[in-house]
Amino acid sequence: MLFFIKFNRKYNFMEHISLSKWSENDLPREKLMRFGSSKLTDSELIAILIGSGTRNKTAIDLSKELLDSVGNNLNEFARLNLEDLCRFKGMGPSKSINLLAALELARRRKKSELILDTLIKNSMSAFHMLEPLLADLHYEAFFILLLNRQNKVIQTKEISSGGFTGTLVDLRIVFKYALDYRATGIILAHNHPSGNLKPSEQDIQLTNKTIEFAKLLEIQVLDHLIITNNGYFSFADEGIL
Repeated sequence: MLFFIKFNRKYNFMEHISLSKWSENDLPREKLMRFGSSKLTDSELIAILIGSGTRNKTAIDLSKELLDSVGNNLNEFARLNLEDLCRFKGMGPSKSINLLAALELARRRKKSELILDTLIKNSMSAFHMLEPLLADLHYEAFFILLLNRQNKVIQTKEISSGGFTGTLVDLRIVFKYALDYRATGIILAHNHPSGNLKPSEQDIQLTNKTIEFAKLLEIQVLDHLIITNNGYFSFADEGIL
């Protein structure tokens, strides 16, 4: 029979308790202590963050309900906001805020792993650089990668962010950054929160207009990526740059 060590707060000593006697809400914590966080399921990790369930369902039941609502897709789960979470019975503002804080820390970790001076060899390497900045957003945003002559990343810059279906891009800001950082090449990127990878007519027009401006400044537009949680679309790879 498997036993766990539990700290008894009332009597201030450690006691061995059979796994079968733990409440279901406590099991994920004890499993983490015994085996490490990597051994927990997604629902068990979420259960630890939300802490408790309701009178009729455990924290694990509530976690499974949350995951089921997004098809058990963690990328979609990361896009839930406070209002989305609070719609679930048993998920008040306090529990929802705990989850959102954890998700934001995960996003910031991904962003902190972006390494400047990275060599951009192809659309895939550009996608890996930009995906942490764009993939989880529930609104549309526009970024650029600024590159030197060796196609190494000098800097990433957010140009704009907007609504669910589009964002305004001021090319004067794009090329101000390009000139300020003495970039010889740029890569455009924006996300489609809908998950649709097909470029819109506006996307194509913006790309062509950017190329025209870039030629005047002897700056090369190397690619334009559309990024979603399902992958990316590369204008260069598709031969429409």
